[in-house]
Amino acid sequence: MTVIVRDLRPQDPADVENFTHARHLALPHVLWTPAGVIHRTIHTHPDAHYRSLVAEEEGEVIGTAQLGLAHDSPEPGHGYLNIYVRPDRTRRGAGALLVRTAEEHLAAHGATRLYSWVLDEPQNRTFAERHGYRASRSAHFLRLDLTNGTLPPLQTPPSDVELRTAADFADDPRPFFELDAETVGDEPSDVDTEFTDYDAWLEENWKHPPLDHALTTIALVDGRPAAFSAAHTDGAGLPHSRLRSSGGTPIATAMTGTARAFRGRGLAKLAKNASLHRARAAGYTEALTGNDAGNEPMLAINKWFGYEICATEVRHVRELT
Repeated sequence: MTVIVRDLRPQDPADVENFTHARHLALPHVLWTPAGVIHRTIHTHPDAHYRSLVAEEEGEVIGTAQLGLAHDSPEPGHGYLNIYVRPDRTRRGAGALLVRTAEEHLAAHGATRLYSWVLDEPQNRTFAERHGYRASRSAHFLRLDLTNGTLPPLQTPPSDVELRTAADFADDPRPFFELDAETVGDEPSDVDTEFTDYDAWLEENWKHPPLDHALTTIALVDGRPAAFSAAHTDGAGLPHSRLRSSGGTPIATAMTGTARAFRGRGLAKLAKNASLHRARAAGYTEALTGNDAGNEPMLAINKWFGYEICATEVRHVRELT
């Protein structure tokens, strides 16, 4: 049977659903939604030269790729490609074909260094190394059972702190943008990131369909946004029975951060706890998040919430010559 690689057809609901389903089978520890996949494919900044690819065998989507340039990095030439093949459809050439197509596209648009996340399993790491990628840092996927687990009790905020939601900033999201921009620059990463384009942030992040404005929580100190916990939910995505093999209803924490001037007060923990409690009250049954393996303070906070590590990925790097 012949495997082909082509671009995702975002206008075709069945194609998007098959992409999302294949991603979930390969990486069940992340919240994938059709609306989110479409939005990333269509609305990522043009300078990223972003593409969503599918590997198809006899009409069946067996592998996927998302790739682009780190257009928001101050250093040019950084590209990324994240390749995932359905675990029941490996060894058919789909991964190699996706890698080759992605690398050719990125090189043609000026990429000189490529980054890829690879599941920390022998066959995946061997595949990456065979294609010229070397391992660097690691990150964990974590899961929290909101139905049977026990969240820390809600705490009364200090007198100068107020908890609000992203929905409260619907008329003017710029204060949230400024907080996000400051915290993302301090996140552990191989590539420095700068959010300087407010309009691009609005399109790519604020309007990203999985971002749940009602569950995303922001801690304000004397009226100034100081810390936040961004929540993603599946909205109008696939039916839960297919999206999640467990049949659960997930919320994913996409980002938690605190402005430098307010660190050490537990504000991010306060915001995330409030978000998780509201999510559980709304009927969400499991919580997902990611944690850089080197970020021990955040890992300790997640364990305090009751999260457990369920898988690990390793960042791999390749220099293009």
